[in-house]
Amino acid sequence: MKEKVNKYSKEISQIILTIKNLALILVAIALCFVLFSEAVGIVQLAFTSLKNEANYTAVVEEIILFFLYFEFLALIVKYFKNDYHFPLRYFIYIGITAVIRLIIVDHSDPKNVLMWGGAILLLSCSLAIVNKFVKHD
Repeated sequence: MKEKVNKYSKEISQIILTIKNLALILVAIALCFVLFSEAVGIVQLAFTSLKNEANYTAVVEEIILFFLYFEFLALIVKYFKNDYHFPLRYFIYIGITAVIRLIIVDHSDPKNVLMWGGAILLLSCSLAIVNKFVKHD
C-alpha cells in the first residue's frame, strides 16, 4: 500500500512540476516580448527627451523597469539551470532594483526615501550574508 502511495505521489509531483515548467516557459516568452517592446520604448523616449529637453527621470525609470524584466528572465533561466531551484540572491537583486525604481519614481517625501534607503541597506546586507553562507549555483 505504501509503495502505491509513493508511486502516485511521485507521478503527481512530476505532473505538477511539468505544469509549472510550462507556465514558466510561457512567462519567459511573454517577458521576452515585453523586454523587446520596452527597449524600443526606451529608445523612443530617449530621443523624445533629447529633442524636447524633457525630464530625464522618465528615461531612467524606464531603464530600471527594463532591468526588472531582465532580472526576472535571468531568474527563470537560473531556475532551469539549477535543476528547478530559484536562487535566493536573484530575488534580492530584484528587490533592490525595485526599491531603487520606487525611489526614482516617487522621491517627494524624504522620510519615505530614507526608509527605502534603509530597505536597500537591509537587502544589501542580506545579499552579503547569502553570498557568504549559501552555496552558489
